[in-house]
Amino acid sequence: MRVIGLDVSRSVAEIAYLENGLLRAGGRVGLRRDELERFAAKLKPDDHAILEATGNTIAIANVLTGHVGRVIVANPLQVRLIAEARVKTDKIDDAILAQLYASGFLPEVWIPDEATQPMRRQVSRRAQIVRQRTRLKNEIHAVLAAHLIERCPATDLFGKKGRTWLSLQPLPMDERIGVDQRLHELDRLAENLQQVERILAQSAIQDDRLRKLLTITGINTTVAIGLISAIGDIARFRSPEKLVSYFGLNPSVYQSGLQPAKHGRISKRGRSYARAMLVEAAWAAAQSAGPVRAFFLRVRDRRGQQIAAVATARKLAIIVWHVLTRNESFAWDRPALTARKTRKLELQAGVPPARRGSRKGSAAAYNLKSVRDLERAAGEQAEQAYQRLFSRWKQARPQATAVRAPWPPIRTP
Repeated sequence: MRVIGLDVSRSVAEIAYLENGLLRAGGRVGLRRDELERFAAKLKPDDHAILEATGNTIAIANVLTGHVGRVIVANPLQVRLIAEARVKTDKIDDAILAQLYASGFLPEVWIPDEATQPMRRQVSRRAQIVRQRTRLKNEIHAVLAAHLIERCPATDLFGKKGRTWLSLQPLPMDERIGVDQRLHELDRLAENLQQVERILAQSAIQDDRLRKLLTITGINTTVAIGLISAIGDIARFRSPEKLVSYFGLNPSVYQSGLQPAKHGRISKRGRSYARAMLVEAAWAAAQSAGPVRAFFLRVRDRRGQQIAAVATARKLAIIVWHVLTRNESFAWDRPALTARKTRKLELQAGVPPARRGSRKGSAAAYNLKSVRDLERAAGEQAEQAYQRLFSRWKQARPQATAVRAPWPPIRTP
């Protein structure tokens, strides 16, 4: 078996071969598809190819997959030998990748399957569109503030009533033109966002994992699809702590010698958009009665709202792991609300609405106030049970233990 290390740049890749303990340089190969396919045709079925995670890694891995025994993607943040080397060249980098893999010390990155890859790309596009819309809205608010214009009385400045109010405000001609241009750009981005959300809904509507995630308090269709694209196969996470670490919601820890461990801020490593979605879901769960809200309130009373939101996001990640691993719904599911979320997903995917006079679907139950009150009452009971459980609970502090000095004390006469 040969181990082939590739140090990938934008246009070329430096190659190193490791076979029978001997390392030799393999030159360079261009990263055009035809050049890469000619190189892949010369490889052996039992070869293992290693490359770092970059923007074009997935495309390169797809070309090599059919020609070698295995394609491994290395995590560049954890390959310390490359990041901290004093002498760093492409030839050294690909050689180190091959040697690390042969010795079993290469930190690997999971390669998404064919269904997850396009979903991740669409989720990334949606996040970009949302950021652009937020930037344009902030610019319009800045224009109004710069000209001392009071706040819009309408709830949504960019809705129908808000735009009517905005058109009546006294603005200079150049500012008026700028505001109109930003509004047109917002409308265009809204159409693009609707198209992306329809593609995402169509790709996930038949996924049973999505329907299980929708039963969790605070998670809507957008968050559920984002989590599925980030997680992929839940079996690759052996414990909920692994999933929490993958989202970067685990606290950083420093401990050396006999000193106690010091816990700092969350690591913020891994999928940033999934972490942001979980925090968003945590804020939504804090507004809905249930045990998750009780957890948020308990942490908020001790540490404040921001830390409580991050802690609740971590708790939601743990719940997600259990729901997907066990393939069962959340214990405190609200069936009518979940049916409404599912129906919203179907409408986003383009499923036509039911005809008038036909039998009402399960989502219609959420329109009844009695059903909503009944589900809310069940959530309030669960929240009260959680509060009673932890009403007398106090966090046990570690007992101070005497540390024996390595040398006997010096006695003074």
